[in-house]
Amino acid sequence: MTVIDNGVYVDGRRTANPVSLEETFETMRDRGGMSWIDLYRPDLDELHRVAAEFSLHPLAVDDALAGHQRSKLERYGDTLFIVLRPARYIDDSETVEFGELHVFIGPDFVVTVRHAESCDLVSVRERLEADPELLARGPEAVLYAVLDQVVDEYAPVIAGLENDIDEIEDQLFDDGVDVSRRIYALSREVLDFQRATQPLVGMLEALLRGFDKYQVDVELQHNLRDVHDHAIRVTERAESFRAILDNALTVEANVVARRQNLEMHRMSEMSLAQTEQAKKISSWAAILFAPTLIGAVYGMNFDYMPELSWVFGYPFALTLMLASSAILYVVFKRRNWL
Repeated sequence: MTVIDNGVYVDGRRTANPVSLEETFETMRDRGGMSWIDLYRPDLDELHRVAAEFSLHPLAVDDALAGHQRSKLERYGDTLFIVLRPARYIDDSETVEFGELHVFIGPDFVVTVRHAESCDLVSVRERLEADPELLARGPEAVLYAVLDQVVDEYAPVIAGLENDIDEIEDQLFDDGVDVSRRIYALSREVLDFQRATQPLVGMLEALLRGFDKYQVDVELQHNLRDVHDHAIRVTERAESFRAILDNALTVEANVVARRQNLEMHRMSEMSLAQTEQAKKISSWAAILFAPTLIGAVYGMNFDYMPELSWVFGYPFALTLMLASSAILYVVFKRRNWL
């Protein structure tokens, strides 16, 4: 069964625990109370039975069945349809997990449809049942408590994201640490969080106008304004996270570029040093090659060679070797090869 909890309330107190939807509808009519039906991933038949009993609009029912809806508030006659995106922070993976909660509010009924574990409606129900005076204010009190729970559950998410951002800021200038991938991933989570929370402010403002128009209990209006204030703070924090991450990404890009420039400079210096070393080696090889060449020519065993019988032939060869080496040395020295 997808019916998680099912109760009928009269004057803020639970008077029945029906075991089926049909019994819920019958008890509610007999006692003239308010029913609160909590469904978890209901099938088509169950949700259509609820829709038929409470005359829920088909478009809203289709949205509740399909899921994957954005946060929104819609009114169909005397029925409100609210889509909320609860969230929770997963410490192990350092990620944000988003749920989806659909709420139908009518004159004498509340139907909540969940597609994920959050938000914690068990705590909401326990809180309201412990405060009959609040629950006696009707379906609007349930709506207020659900909204309050969703917004309160954003607080650990804010704390988790803030801690992740602090870690990124600490790693930005660490040598050998590339945090670009983590910044991109966290930016995506912050963007999803903004999409879940930003519509809340406008939704709560619309509810406040409706509460005033339909003369909903003044105390509930005060409570809802408090939730509205909390929602504004949540959205402002999410916006500040987005700005911080954008700045962090810019800083990371500059740091990476600086590291690359330093590496290129280091490689250029190494290449220059190697080139200088090669020049020196080549220069000395050329200097040594000149006398070697001359000596090799004079060392050939031919009968007829220039200056073979000349008295000064040997000194001339040595002088030629020294002169060629000296000339090459001067040339290379002037070109800074030596």
